[in-house]
Amino acid sequence: MTLPKLLSPIRVGDMLLSHRVILAPLTRFRADDNHVHHDIAVEYYSQRAATPGTLLISEATLVSPEAGGYDNVPGIWNKEQITGWRKVVDAVHQRGSYIFLQLWATGRAADPRVLEKKGYTYVSSSPSPLQQSGHPGVTPRELSKTEIHQYVENYARAAENAVYEAGFDGVEIHAANGYLIDQFNQDVCNTRTDDYGGSIENRGRFALEVLEAVVKAVGAKRTSIRFSPWTKFQGMRMKNPIPTFAYLVSEIAQRHPELAYLHFIEPVASGASGAEDQSRDRDPVNAWPGQFTSNDFARVIWQPRPFFVAGGFKPESAFIEAETKDACVVMGRYFISNASIAVSCADPKIALTKCIQPDLPERIRHGIPLAPYNRNTFYTAGPKAAEGYIDYPLAGHQKQISDSN
Repeated sequence: MTLPKLLSPIRVGDMLLSHRVILAPLTRFRADDNHVHHDIAVEYYSQRAATPGTLLISEATLVSPEAGGYDNVPGIWNKEQITGWRKVVDAVHQRGSYIFLQLWATGRAADPRVLEKKGYTYVSSSPSPLQQSGHPGVTPRELSKTEIHQYVENYARAAENAVYEAGFDGVEIHAANGYLIDQFNQDVCNTRTDDYGGSIENRGRFALEVLEAVVKAVGAKRTSIRFSPWTKFQGMRMKNPIPTFAYLVSEIAQRHPELAYLHFIEPVASGASGAEDQSRDRDPVNAWPGQFTSNDFARVIWQPRPFFVAGGFKPESAFIEAETKDACVVMGRYFISNASIAVSCADPKIALTKCIQPDLPERIRHGIPLAPYNRNTFYTAGPKAAEGYIDYPLAGHQKQISDSN
């Protein structure tokens, strides 16, 4: 019997994944005030690595202190942070799975009040304020060329820390959702007139320099990058993003043909919106007249290499996406609520047993209904906030194993 592609193995970089259901990079705000992860994060990632051969993409992780602007998100620039991540990686590897670290700098998406409190400057590609509900609307300072070059070095150093010190299988560069690299790529934010602004080639220069530095630091097969051409989240969305992102994908394919994978957010996804309720064929909010929004332009350029897609997928749509477009499907919310959690349970035939809740890949494989998620606990801050993080209840579909296992 031939397995559906979603449940079939695929080689990604030097990894052999057992299936194509990928954990999305999910910001959860469970690090401490020094951007260090604790045991609660070890348990969280371990619970989602239960099916051997699963690839997890970590939450966005700051490459340097000045790249921040949020409390309780992890970093990867100092020894204490690396040690915290090392425990996470070891737990994932112990379960036979893989994990990439997502490298992050926020730019104008940061909270300028948090940066000021820590003595850092609020910056972006250009002095273009973020006009978004709930954001202070402060005008960021344009990064100098010297600062841009320093950021490139910061990404490379963070990649080295992740792979060689913390033991990650690779890194994903966060160039999506209106964060710093995206602020250079898109002309709705980038108004520079130097080598990093204006033309498509100039606007894409920072992304390609970061990618080049990271590949040089850890190797192409341990490197990936994430884009979101269509989102309006955090002030993004060019009138026609295809020329810019087609250029970027073409350059990456030529310069780094062995890159582990490309990761694209589908048009239906826009930051934290309820993307699963929208049509998968056309984004009625973001499309302009006569224009169908699609990432197929990038797939065509990048094929036959691994192509990851994210954007409100459920099992039914994930099967179709993998089968018809040969994609790996990145899932977030349902990975939160469908983790492998072991609890003691009584059984008259076996003295000591554990009930194991199947994780998301196993539920999809066996057609088990998915447990619902609780949005109210997505972003509960701090390393003691277990509710909605590592305690999702059993949902009536368990398998039993003896304690000796």
